Amino acid sequence: MDSAFVGHVHALRLALTDPRFDACAVTGALAVQAGARGALDQAVAGAAAESGVAGPYPDRLAAAVEAAGTAVQRPELGTLVAAVPAGPAEREAATAAVAAVDDEAVRLRTAVKSRDGFFTTFCISPYSRYIARWCARRGLTPNQVTTASLITALIAAGCAATGERWGYVAAGVLLLVSFVLDCTDGQLARYSLQYSTMGAWLDATFDRAKEYSFYAGLALGAARNGDDVWALAVGSMILMTCRHVVDFSFNEANHDATANTSPTAALSDRLDSVGWTVWIRRMIILPIGERWAMIAVLTAFTTPRIVFYALLIGCAFGALYTTAGRVLRSLTRKATRTDRAARALADLADSGPLAELQARLLRGRAGSFGSVYVAALGTLVMIAGAVFLPFGDPRVIAVAVIYVMAAGLAVAAPLRGALDWLIPPLFRAAEYVTVLALAVKADVPGALPAAFGLIAAVAYHHYDTVYRIRGGTGAPPHWLVRTIGGHEGRVLLITALAAVLVTREADFPVALTAVAVFVALVVLVESIRFWVSSGAPAVHDEGEPA
Repeated sequence: MDSAFVGHVHALRLALTDPRFDACAVTGALAVQAGARGALDQAVAGAAAESGVAGPYPDRLAAAVEAAGTAVQRPELGTLVAAVPAGPAEREAATAAVAAVDDEAVRLRTAVKSRDGFFTTFCISPYSRYIARWCARRGLTPNQVTTASLITALIAAGCAATGERWGYVAAGVLLLVSFVLDCTDGQLARYSLQYSTMGAWLDATFDRAKEYSFYAGLALGAARNGDDVWALAVGSMILMTCRHVVDFSFNEANHDATANTSPTAALSDRLDSVGWTVWIRRMIILPIGERWAMIAVLTAFTTPRIVFYALLIGCAFGALYTTAGRVLRSLTRKATRTDRAARALADLADSGPLAELQARLLRGRAGSFGSVYVAALGTLVMIAGAVFLPFGDPRVIAVAVIYVMAAGLAVAAPLRGALDWLIPPLFRAAEYVTVLALAVKADVPGALPAAFGLIAAVAYHHYDTVYRIRGGTGAPPHWLVRTIGGHEGRVLLITALAAVLVTREADFPVALTAVAVFVALVVLVESIRFWVSSGAPAVHDEGEPA
């Protein structure tokens, strides 16, 4: 740091204390992590040799570090000041500029996501940022707040499971408190720049754990009153997960695409220029803030069945709206997708050994097939077979074999087609709906709760894959995908179990539970090992509202 530096403390904080970047700088200050220490040593030697070069010493070092191949993050300061004045006049001007801007107000404002839903922006963030500051001043960490949010949501689920009106009211209130804490943890991380590998894992997974646990609590509460809504709970979880996979797949497919324009995107940009349309479009897709508010209010004043009906209708509309827009964008633009995007889509597809074997056999001959159309056909055939054929019918196994063949054919060629980002959500729908349909058709106690557990375990694996890719570390190790069978292997296994246990339907929930426990143990052990290791990225999700 240059001894003549004039600027805001938060400008220095952004440059010197952010752990996400190997090197970070503002005018007059530079910080490097261990990964950039070698580049800094070279820069110091070069700067010493060029001591006559003008400019602040930290700025010359930053330029040399960047020239050596290490990216230097330069945070956007906005109204914050960071300067090294060359004389008394410039120092006086910089000092006046510092005095004109409230450092703490900027820090509080930037602790809030720049892009969030209406409910979060106007009903939560105006006061949750002050809770974040209160936590920071008392030494609390984002991970502690995230854990508190999870515990609160689990207590809310327990209250809903009582099936009593007081329990539903308490559950609704606690769910809102959990959401406030959920907003606070990210704001605390941004306010105090406390980004960590563990925080990335907790933030990435706990939202889904909280929401899906609440679904289970509602289903248990309804069952206490003689209303079986487990199928609605499983359906809601399937819809939410598939909707998120659509978001993830589309974003990864277009993460670094070139010629990334279309008339649909241009229309969206024009609508964004009209302020009120931005909020309407954010609200109608039912992002996490609006969704949790709706769930909380309906839980307190209605019944679990009404909660799930509203959730299914609202989320289905949001999913159709966003997916239709993305399909139009994909069809009307000429984008060239990179190898990285094709690899990410292949990882998100979650293909196991059966699909891989076919892909290897067909490689080089698969270019004439439309991958997404093959995947769509296989998905429709699998869902139709699971829904319309009797439970345990051997023909369902034959349908599953067809699905396995379609799955292998769909991923035999690199996924660079305009609509190939639809393949992962299609595979998710095929697997999840098959499990739900077979559980419903088994019509035995415990089948639907067991299906809920199995789908939750598999969904965790799919979310974990997404956040590893987002962190730049790639998908989970391939042995993990092979061990749990891939999506096509699990579909074939579940249909085979249904056929084998057709005369002992009461054992089907036990079989589903055993598969769920196996998948959960393998996935969780590897996931925890990764996210607490030094190889995990120190990130905090700043993406679109879930």
